[in-house]
Amino acid sequence: MTRKIIHIDMDAFYASVEQRDNPSYRSLPLVVGGSPTQRGVVAAASYEARKFGIYSAMSSRIAIKKCPNLIFVRPRFDVYREVSEQIHDIFACYTDLIEPVALDEAYLDVTQNKQNIKYASTIAKLIRADIFKQTGLTASAGVSMNKFLAKMASGMNKPNGMTVILPENAEAFVKALPIEKFHGIGKVTAAKMHSLGIQNGADLKLRSQKELTDCFGKAGEYYYKIARAQDDRPVEANRIRKSIGAETSFAQDLSDKQSIISELQEIATVLKQRIDKHQASGRTITLKIKFSNYRQITRSKTLLVPINDLETIGAKAVELLESVDLNEQSIRLLGISLSNLDNKINAHDNKNNYQFIQLHLFN
Repeated sequence: MTRKIIHIDMDAFYASVEQRDNPSYRSLPLVVGGSPTQRGVVAAASYEARKFGIYSAMSSRIAIKKCPNLIFVRPRFDVYREVSEQIHDIFACYTDLIEPVALDEAYLDVTQNKQNIKYASTIAKLIRADIFKQTGLTASAGVSMNKFLAKMASGMNKPNGMTVILPENAEAFVKALPIEKFHGIGKVTAAKMHSLGIQNGADLKLRSQKELTDCFGKAGEYYYKIARAQDDRPVEANRIRKSIGAETSFAQDLSDKQSIISELQEIATVLKQRIDKHQASGRTITLKIKFSNYRQITRSKTLLVPINDLETIGAKAVELLESVDLNEQSIRLLGISLSNLDNKINAHDNKNNYQFIQLHLFN
């Protein structure tokens, strides 16, 4: 049976909640995030702010330079969580197969649904209308036969839009898709694919699974499948996130110790943003290092109490770095993650008795 999958993505969720709750902010460039005077990071940008080239995970200092009149609002995660619960209650009117990806994003499997509605596109329209009626916020939706295609579709007609990719059109859609637009392919991987002559889905499909796994490791199996519009991952209603992390691949390998530490602090800042979005803290911190020869190592430390503040994360990451004998080896990737999570949202059960799990948001 062909599955019916919907991906719902709220439009500029945090920023839209702030504009909804404070009418004086409407139609103005606004970001939710930390102050530009305190090494803050943009957690979310309104569509008005995005016109200035401001986006999530950007340094607040850079954002204010792009738009001197930019409004900064501190995050109100309790409010966002309450609104998210409203939205998930709406989802539960149609299906229990709901996989939250974040407070503002989820996959729904409506192949068998509570309302016995034949078309997934009809359900997506009803959900979007319900969300607007009950919260005053808009959502975009992607509808297709698997999670990859639904995710791609939801971003095609934002804000407040919907795109349907029918099974018979799926391969043609993927063939024409620029490789840097693929969900799961970041900037560094896209650049490597370009260097191999892979510009779009059609080029990707020409490569064998062995070629792709030789070049990209286990991820090559995923690339091989999505090039053929295939994705058999189920919608996991009870999936629990075990860790939250952030990592960066460098265009030029790093060898200078101070540059490495500086990059670690930047990664820690992004990780802090993700932790805040998940309302989480963790007891185990892990440093990931990939050297220029692709050898990868990790170093971990488990603490007596959970941590979630930027200063401690940065300091512990540097401590782990000091435990590594770099031996003048250059580094192509650094990452920091927290595990053994204490997550408020993971502990929440909604009114419909399915577990609402807060998962990863940023890539």
